[in-house]
Amino acid sequence: MMGTVLVTGGAGYIGSHACAALIEAGYQVVVLDNFCNSSPVALKRVGEICVTPPICVQGDVRDRDCLDKIFHAHTITAVLHFAGLKAVGESVDLPLEYYDNNVVSSLVLLAAMQQAGVTNIVFSSSATVYGDPPSVPIREDFALSPTSPYGRSKLMVEDILADWHVANPNWSVCRLRYFNPVGAHPSGLIGEDPQGFPNNLMPFVAQVAVGEREKLFVFGDDYATADGTGVRDYIHVMDLVEGHVVALEYICRQPGLHTINLGTGNGVSVLDMVKAFEHASGQSVPYEIVKRRPGDIAACWADPRLAETLLQWTASRSLAQMCEDAWRWQQGNPRGYA
Repeated sequence: MMGTVLVTGGAGYIGSHACAALIEAGYQVVVLDNFCNSSPVALKRVGEICVTPPICVQGDVRDRDCLDKIFHAHTITAVLHFAGLKAVGESVDLPLEYYDNNVVSSLVLLAAMQQAGVTNIVFSSSATVYGDPPSVPIREDFALSPTSPYGRSKLMVEDILADWHVANPNWSVCRLRYFNPVGAHPSGLIGEDPQGFPNNLMPFVAQVAVGEREKLFVFGDDYATADGTGVRDYIHVMDLVEGHVVALEYICRQPGLHTINLGTGNGVSVLDMVKAFEHASGQSVPYEIVKRRPGDIAACWADPRLAETLLQWTASRSLAQMCEDAWRWQQGNPRGYA
């Protein structure tokens, strides 16, 4: 499949890398982003990487008129839906904002797609829909019990998409549940640029290593894990977005409702990540143990076999490469896109 893809939230961390992967695969890309947690500089950098920059529309996915104009002006063949807020801890404090940004926007988008006759969508879901799993690795058929408003907002959209597909079986829907994206484009031109205090581990570690922050806060060392710190499945962002490209191609060949984990199948603790980043950067990363964050769980990593079976996709980049690419980005952009 080639054509024009609408990427909502395309200036964000994962969205900008997805734009680069799509353009390199031969797609035309239209981005819709309100830049509430991203920068238009990211899309300019994508243009430097790919020569052909994505078309950018500044607007909100909740703005139906804006969406209708995009679908009228461009022959969109599919949508990659990344737009939304994504911090577990913040969602506990701001639940209404999360339900509005993540759920309402998806309802508006689906209605606009229906009006335009666009029936292919890949949704950016999350492993947080599994909540605190009874065992690991986590398969797609595990029970779903998210522990935060963020996770519940993702599950709500998953359920909406499932109901929508029952009513509209001609649609092709892929719900990609991904684990913990880290790293950056190997060029060092685009990467993760959190606004304010980092909610994710890798940018926090990188900011400490580059001297932007004094020390890392490790949220809890009393989990039932090997070293007491949380264990996650960290996946290189380039592996992740390549998974989106093959998922898009798959659903255009195989209409239906598909739900697929994207992860490595390996669990890495917070302290393991700190050691790996220190090795990649040659810098010390001092840290302080503080209390757990609400909504966090002990251990979470994927069983990625379904993605391998359906998509012929596996994550190939190592933890060392994740750290090296993140460090290259952080060194070249110590204050992000600012």
